[in-house]
Amino acid sequence: MATSKVLAGAQVVLPTGTLTNGRVIVEGSRIRGSAPADAETIDLTGHWLVPGFVDIHNHGGGGASFTSGTVEDVLKGIHTHRLHGTTTVVASTVTGEMDFLAQRAGILSELAEQGDLAGIHFEGPFISPCRKGAHSEGLLRHPDPADVRKLLDAARGQARMVTLATELPGGIDSVRLLAEHGVIAAIGHTDATYEQTVEAIDAGATVATHLFNAMPGLGHRAPGPIAALLEDERITVELINDGTHLHPAAFELAFHHAGTDRVALITDAMDAAGFGDGRYMLGPLEVEVKDSVARLVEGGSIAGSTLTQDRAFKRSVTVDGLSVEDTVRAISANPAKLLGQYDKVGSLEPGKDADLVVLDAAFDVKGVMRKGEWVVEPF
Repeated sequence: MATSKVLAGAQVVLPTGTLTNGRVIVEGSRIRGSAPADAETIDLTGHWLVPGFVDIHNHGGGGASFTSGTVEDVLKGIHTHRLHGTTTVVASTVTGEMDFLAQRAGILSELAEQGDLAGIHFEGPFISPCRKGAHSEGLLRHPDPADVRKLLDAARGQARMVTLATELPGGIDSVRLLAEHGVIAAIGHTDATYEQTVEAIDAGATVATHLFNAMPGLGHRAPGPIAALLEDERITVELINDGTHLHPAAFELAFHHAGTDRVALITDAMDAAGFGDGRYMLGPLEVEVKDSVARLVEGGSIAGSTLTQDRAFKRSVTVDGLSVEDTVRAISANPAKLLGQYDKVGSLEPGKDADLVVLDAAFDVKGVMRKGEWVVEPF
C-alpha cells in the first residue's frame, strides 16, 4: 500500500482561493482527498503550500545545457530547476543547423517519453534577423512548413511549442501547420507589424514568446506586435520577471491588460541558472554571465537568463505586489493549461500528481515534492 502523508497547517493555495490552516493529503504519487488514521503528518504551520512550478521556456541550468548537452547534462539541468520548485519543465532549443536540431529533438524526446521533461520548445531557427537576440544570424531561416514539419517529426510527438517570426515567408502557413498538429505556435523574435501579428493570431498562434523582448516596442502610431498580443484573449504572454528583462512598469502593464489567466511566468534560463557567473556557450555563441546577467560576448545582447522560478515567484509577490493566488496562476496553472496537462499538474487538487512547493513567510523555498517524493525535504 502506498505511503500516505498529510501536509497540515499551511496556507494552501487552491484554484478557488487560499485555505488557511489547510491540509493536502498525498498517497503515493498523487494528491488524495482522505488519508488513513496512521498517515504521517507534517506540520507546515506558518508556511505556504503551492503547486509545483511549470516552466514552458527553459534552456538549461546547473551548468548544464538542454541545447547541446548529453542526456546526463539535461538531467542535471532538470534536477537543478526542481530544487527551485519547477516540477514540470519544457526543454527549449536555440537556433542551429536543421540536422543538429533534429538530433537534439531525438535526445530530448526520449526524456519526455520517460517523464523527465514535459516536451520540447523550438526557439529558432525560424526567427527574424532583425530581432535575433542571442541566436546565430548565419543559421536563421524562413519558417518553411516543410522544415517545421521536419522538427515535429524528429520530436516524435513531444514538440509542445515552436517560436516563429510569423511575418517571414512561410510564417502563416507554418502557424496553421502547428495548430493542425496541436503544437503551440508562439510569436517571438519578430519584427512584425500590428496587422501582421493579428493575421498570425487569426491563423492560430496562441503564445507570445517573452513579451516585450526581441520585438518592436510599443508605439503610438505603429503599435507593433505588443499591442496585438496584449489585446487578444486568445494569446498567453510569457514574461521573464528577473528585474533585467522587464521594467516593473512593463510587467504591471502586461498583467493589467492581459489579465491573470493570460500570463505565463517563464525563466528563459540558460546553463548558469542555479550555478554562477562565468563563460558559457548558448548554442554556437559565447555568453558571459556577470552579476547573474547573461550577455553575448560579442555584441552584448541579453542571452537568456539565470532565473529560477522560485525567484520569479518571490519577486512577483514582494516587488511587483501580485497576490499569491495570481502568481500561482501565472507560474503553475496557466502554463499547465497551455501544455494540455492541467489534468495532472498546475493545482493542488485530488487526483493530480503530488507536485508541490513549500514556501516560508518570506516566499523562500523550504520544500519541493514531485510525484509524491521530496526533492527538497522541508525543514
